[in-house]
Amino acid sequence: MRLGYFTMPVHPIGRDWSQTLREDREAIILADKLGFHDAFVGEHLTDACENVTNSMLFHATLIHDTKQIKLATGTCNLSQMHPVVIAVNAAMFDHLAQGRFILGVSAGALGSDAEALGLLDVDRNKIFAEAIDVILAIWEREPPYNIDFLDNRFKVAIERAAALHLGVGIMGKPLQKPRPELVGTVVAPFSPGVVLMGKRDFHPLSANFLLSKHLKSHWTNYAKGKAEANQKADINDWRVARTIFVADDDKTARRYGYEDAKSPYRFYFSQMLGKLRRANRHNVFKSHREQPDDEITLDWVMDNCVTTGTVNEVVDYILALREETGDFGELVYAGMDWVDQALAKRSMQLMAEEVMPRVNAAIGKSANAAVSAAG
Repeated sequence: MRLGYFTMPVHPIGRDWSQTLREDREAIILADKLGFHDAFVGEHLTDACENVTNSMLFHATLIHDTKQIKLATGTCNLSQMHPVVIAVNAAMFDHLAQGRFILGVSAGALGSDAEALGLLDVDRNKIFAEAIDVILAIWEREPPYNIDFLDNRFKVAIERAAALHLGVGIMGKPLQKPRPELVGTVVAPFSPGVVLMGKRDFHPLSANFLLSKHLKSHWTNYAKGKAEANQKADINDWRVARTIFVADDDKTARRYGYEDAKSPYRFYFSQMLGKLRRANRHNVFKSHREQPDDEITLDWVMDNCVTTGTVNEVVDYILALREETGDFGELVYAGMDWVDQALAKRSMQLMAEEVMPRVNAAIGKSANAAVSAAG
């Protein structure tokens, strides 16, 4: 099981923007040194708490300060830019990063972003689907271009102005062949969109603010989509994000990860609950559809979405999670605001150097035992 990193990121209002950007960069540089496989960074245009407005631009500052970690948009909001801009910028980024690039995509869920761009009453999911088709066509086709899909608002042609002998009218392709890995974040339980991901060979990342009991539905739907495309789903393509804080002792783990009023985990989920409630999407926190809204309190969310503990306790949690969901390829660690830098860094270090090696050793032993029993 790989270890990945994901951050929105979410910081308290009033923190210095330059400082939080520096800390967010430091976290990914540390993740690279600790051997994390990839780092997903979210983006929003109009949120004072979520400070990255363009995840690709942010990651560009990390290309030469990291060595092995894959830099992933988490996500690039496809309703907010023309697909030509996204396709050629992503292709250039892939070359700059020498293939250490993953394109995470979404429609763009924040209403204030949409309103600022005049898209609040527009079907952004439809824009997303149309943009994906055009991005892939740009990467797959050769000039001259005449991309004109039925019922797609983006018509991309370079014919009249092309001068191919001068290089004019040619859009660049990514370094990775046939293209970079495409990842979609999945929030809703039983999301039908995951079926489409399977059909299109996009890889699912199950969000860290989804109850664990609903995670298996994502794999079921992804495998269904793969089967409909006459392909076999690969468990390595499924990422599961969880909110975890590891400490050297139980008392610190409980205090910083849950109890303290200044806990970054408590702040994070107060933000998530407030924003999802405003968007009428707080059902992601429900254990069942009929659960009353007044039961979805901050403490309920913390109890069901945050794991705190020592190394052994977190190892036991991950192995139990795997029993509940079935196998998955990558555990994605959710990054928080650095209220206490030492504790935040120590948690990442313990995850990489102690928790995951023990998890993988246990998985290996169970796999060997299964093989021996079958033999």
